[in-house]
Formats: sequence, C-alpha cells, structure tokens
Amino acid sequence: MAMSRSRTPDLLRNFLRSSLFSSPPSDVGLGLGFGLSRSVTYMPRPGDGAPRAVTLIRGDGIGPLVTDAVEQVMQAMHAPVYFESFDGIHGDMTAVPPAVVESIRRNKVCLKGGLATPVGGGVSSLNVQLRRELDLYASLVNCFNLPGLPTRHENVDIVVIRENTEGEYSGLEHEVVPGVVESLKVITKFCSERIAKYAFEYAYLNNRKMVTAVHKANIMKLADGLFLESCREIASKYPGIKYNEIIVDNCCMQLVSKPEQFDVMVTPNLYGNLVANTAAGIAGGTGVMPGGNVGADHAIFEQGASAGNVGTENLVEQKRANPVALLLSSAMMLRHLRFPSFADRLETAVKHVIAEGKYRTKDLGGYSTTQEVVDAVIEVLD
Repeated sequence: MAMSRSRTPDLLRNFLRSSLFSSPPSDVGLGLGFGLSRSVTYMPRPGDGAPRAVTLIRGDGIGPLVTDAVEQVMQAMHAPVYFESFDGIHGDMTAVPPAVVESIRRNKVCLKGGLATPVGGGVSSLNVQLRRELDLYASLVNCFNLPGLPTRHENVDIVVIRENTEGEYSGLEHEVVPGVVESLKVITKFCSERIAKYAFEYAYLNNRKMVTAVHKANIMKLADGLFLESCREIASKYPGIKYNEIIVDNCCMQLVSKPEQFDVMVTPNLYGNLVANTAAGIAGGTGVMPGGNVGADHAIFEQGASAGNVGTENLVEQKRANPVALLLSSAMMLRHLRFPSFADRLETAVKHVIAEGKYRTKDLGGYSTTQEVVDAVIEVLD
C-alpha cells in the first residue's frame, strides 16, 4: 500500500477563496441550456474557501483510471480540495487498512474507485466494512436522463435511497449441518426509521414530490412489515410529500416499463442494490450514474451503481473506462463540501460533453479513451 498526499499550491489559495464568489458558467457561454444561473449569490461563511482534504481510494480495475480523471479535472478547475491518496487497496484484502479508515475519519469525506468483492469464500466485502465502520447508513444513487444520450425512456429522474447497514448484508450466516446454510436478515426499527427520515428529508430539501417505499411485506411480514411501519410513521410527519408503497417484484416490472412514475425510492439494503442498478441501466448505464454513502459524520462518494464499477481487463488495458459517473459523483462531493459553484461548473461541463456527442466511451456508443473524455471536459471548463 502506498500513500501520496498532494496539497493545492499556496499561490492558488487566494484565487480559490475569491473564486467561490464568482458566478457559475452561463447558458450563453456554453451555448447549451445546461448552465445554472443564480439570482441570489451563494454566501459562504468566513473560512469556507480553505482547501479541504479528501481521502482517495483508487480501488481495483478501472478505479485508478477514473480516480485519476477526477484528479485532473479538479486540478484544471482549481477546486479547493487536495487528496490523500491510497494505492494498493484491493477488494480481496481481509480488512481495510487502519490508515485508510483513520484518514476518512479525519477528513470526513472520501472519493473511492470500485473495490471488487470476491464471489464466495471467506473474504467479506471491504465496501460493507467501510459502511459499518463509519456508519454510512444511507446510500444514494441518482438515475436520470442525460441530454443528448438516447435511452428507451424519457423524463427519468429517480433517486434510490437504500439502507446500508443491515438487512441481508448483516453477514450473519452459518452452516447448520453439512449442506444446510442459514442466512439471517436483520431489520430494526431504529435503522428503518432513520433511513426513512433521510429519504423524506432529502425529498423535502430537494423539492421532490413523492417517496415510494419498496418492500416484500406480503411474504416477509415481520421484517419488511417493520420497515413499512417505520416508513409510514415518518411519512405522517411530511404531509406535503406524497407517500406510497410498492412490492419489490412489481417495482422492477414498473421500472422497466414506466420509470418516469418514480421520484424518490426508499428501500431496505438488498432491494436497493437491485433497484438502483436497474434504474441506472434504464437511464443511460452504470457508467454515468453518480452516487454516495453518507452517515452523520462521514461520506464516501463513488460510482452510483455497483454493476461494472471495476470494469474488465480490456477496459483497463485499452484505457477506455467511462469517467462520467465518478466525475458526477465528485460534483456531488463538492456540493457536500459546500463548494456549489465548483460543483455546478463540473456538472455543466460533463453534461455539455455528453450532449455534444463527440467524445464518448464504448458503453455510450463511442470509441473514446478515458483521457479523451477528460480532455474534453477540461476544455469546456477552460
């Protein structure tokens, strides 16, 4: 494991502080209707422009490629962040190195490439370890249509909020007798209420109109019944937000036929993983959907959908991984760090490149390399 730490040059710091007061790119400047104009400026608190340390886990497969893409773009836009970078962290390790966990605890924020979890065997997922260690109880994946990227469905804008710490991912498995394995699903009122509260709070703060609870309470009457009961209690405190419920199998069918009907979805752990990857595939693919994991004190941002987040050997060798998902996740990170102007600039530039259609990786129907997409984004930023 190697660690490198790069600080934003001191000469840039005055520029970084002053640039927070500048306006984001206008629609006219980009020639497209993706810019966000503000009638009231963002007013930071004194000291908010100081560069922030972010833990960077490069991960497996395409992870180093796409995390390097983010670093290049952050440097090009002079974003007020610097990275504490960790190489050599792989999904087949038995545990997350203590130095990595300590770095995240200290910095509060992490950007992560994909970590491959071995199938079967005795190695537990490092992703799950991090969520538990840091109590990152809410996973959020935003699945939406990108202008200029054709998909089967239009007007898709779904946010999947998934409970991240219990359910089938509790890891309580044992062999009762040879040939018989018992795996326990744990649902608690505490965790169900806090994920429901997070979903409704997210909807309220982001002007969303509806929250849908996904469940299988017709079969798992106690476990998913408790989850639904908790969601209903929280829903009663938000009368301005519509609340409904849907069984998970019907949810999957509705997603692939009429995804535009969904707004915010709140789910137990396993269902959320399935629903988020399905919604991502519908809206444009896992390579373009941002996401993150958040708790009371820490946050980790990564590609939103887990499918394909480490890529294939061919993608790595040819250096053609799609960096869009992690670039948009880093825009989410910048908003989390209260750097909204930088987040707007980055998101606008990425959407411009996608809409223009000249530089796209193979998963989006193009032939571009990762670096070519990065260079195109930087050109728009400049």
